[in-house]
Amino acid sequence: MTLTIALDPDSAVAPYEQLRAQLSEQARSGTLPVGFRLPTVRGLAEELGLAANTVAKAYRALESDGVIETRGRNGTFVAAAGGTARRKAAAAAQEYAEQARRLGLSRAEALSGAEDAVRAAYGG
Repeated sequence: MTLTIALDPDSAVAPYEQLRAQLSEQARSGTLPVGFRLPTVRGLAEELGLAANTVAKAYRALESDGVIETRGRNGTFVAAAGGTARRKAAAAAQEYAEQARRLGLSRAEALSGAEDAVRAAYGG
């Protein structure tokens, strides 16, 4: 199993976000299996021609999303992210629903706002 990352230097998307998105997709699709050990921050930075801080930023975002986990000196691994991602999304949705209700929005208005946000996030 090898890690395959293709960064587009001409893209308007920041390199760390390209890296984060590709690692996230590969982990969620199973291309990178749960438990797969990722390269060190420095190692991946050298391999991709990026600054170590860029890779570290992507790793921090992925860890925050529950996609990867760092086990101290043992390294960074693909986590069993499906459950974690769904739990975090459900918590965010619950927080949104409660906030919308406190603001006095109707159920239909709250759902419409959520649908608009999802459409904007997913591009369509």
